Amino acid sequence: MAHHGEHHYNLDQRFEFSASIKKSIMTVLVIGAVLLGLGIVLAMTGGHHEEAGEAGGHAFHWYERLYANLWINNVFFTGIAIVGVFFFAIQFAAQAGWSAPILRVMLSFGNWLPIAGVLMIVTFFIANHDLFHWTHSYLFDTNDPQYDKIIDGKGAFFYWPMEKGTFPVFYIARMVIFFLFWVFFFNKFKKISDQEDQLGGTSHWFKMRSWSAYFLVFFAVSSSIAAWDWVMSIDTHWFSTLFGWYVFASWFVSGLSAITLLVLFLRGKGYLEMVNENHVHDLGKFVFGFSIFWTYLWFSQFLLIYYANIPEESVYFVERLTSDIYSPFIFVNLGLNFFLPFLVLMTRDAKRHGVFLKLVCSILLVGHWIDFFLMVQPGTLGHNGGIGLMEVGMFLVYGSAVALVVLGGLAKKNLIAKNHPMLEESYNHHI
Repeated sequence: MAHHGEHHYNLDQRFEFSASIKKSIMTVLVIGAVLLGLGIVLAMTGGHHEEAGEAGGHAFHWYERLYANLWINNVFFTGIAIVGVFFFAIQFAAQAGWSAPILRVMLSFGNWLPIAGVLMIVTFFIANHDLFHWTHSYLFDTNDPQYDKIIDGKGAFFYWPMEKGTFPVFYIARMVIFFLFWVFFFNKFKKISDQEDQLGGTSHWFKMRSWSAYFLVFFAVSSSIAAWDWVMSIDTHWFSTLFGWYVFASWFVSGLSAITLLVLFLRGKGYLEMVNENHVHDLGKFVFGFSIFWTYLWFSQFLLIYYANIPEESVYFVERLTSDIYSPFIFVNLGLNFFLPFLVLMTRDAKRHGVFLKLVCSILLVGHWIDFFLMVQPGTLGHNGGIGLMEVGMFLVYGSAVALVVLGGLAKKNLIAKNHPMLEESYNHHI
């Protein structure tokens, strides 16, 4: 279809994952590993582990901080990976034509999912008692002085059909099922894409549309429950009825920023010639719009809890706003994730120029990492948290590992869905 008319684009393009790109990413990985190592050494010799932590009055150990960091990065980068697959599926469900040349870029983020699943499950088995208060069996023992009626009431959600306080069967089962299905759908999409490249025709597009619909229904349920399980259950007493949406919005903005950065990176290397500033503008609009959507959810959650002022709800914000460690980050969070993208991307030109988008998307990735840091650390580390060498190092290690896996996956197949029935529409896309 694309060969009629005056378009002479190379549709059999492959991304060449060159040694120099690998070397740059490996450099970041090594720097991250060094910082992480220094952070661990400092935490081990830091001397404040004799201090009683807030949770249950136990002594604080340096490895708890390591576990909390693993958890933040697992959740954050899992989100980016699944959002790549989600945004890909959305294009088919919405029958979108503009995005045809960048579909493979979105899908490539799913390559991280199998690794993310393994990391997530392993981290949970190693660190569950240090991350999740509800994993302690004494909370469910009515004879124990530390018995907790509220947590006991929520126990079945984690332990069913086993006895509360034993092995969280239900919780682990959900985690495993979500990752298995996410990886299954990702592989399904990859397979149909390959067939379309080889055989052409429109039947693959229709097939992809129905598979996308199944995936989106599953994603709607699984992403919300994952948010409750992996993040909200850290503060076991507390709950928020729009928390699933909130985590999804943070994931979505991070995923969109990563997709946009990768598209701009590939264009800068001379790939994706048919992607022009109209396509970039569309990505910019998504990033701009969903940054505002995230803020709307942040504000909705905060305002209702603030206004109702019910102790079991407001405790969440009180412990973050009154803490010397976390309160500055609440303002950093809003500044990086709302005010900055809002003011910088407001004009049409800013959304069409790579330099503004690169800046904003890079800041948003850091900003939403801070958002997850604020969701996880106060409930796991209390006043022993903060952002130091360990946090920066772990973020760089994870980020570069994800980059290696995503780019490695991207290099294996055609960059462009050359037989996509809407490529022609995408060439003539003007906004």
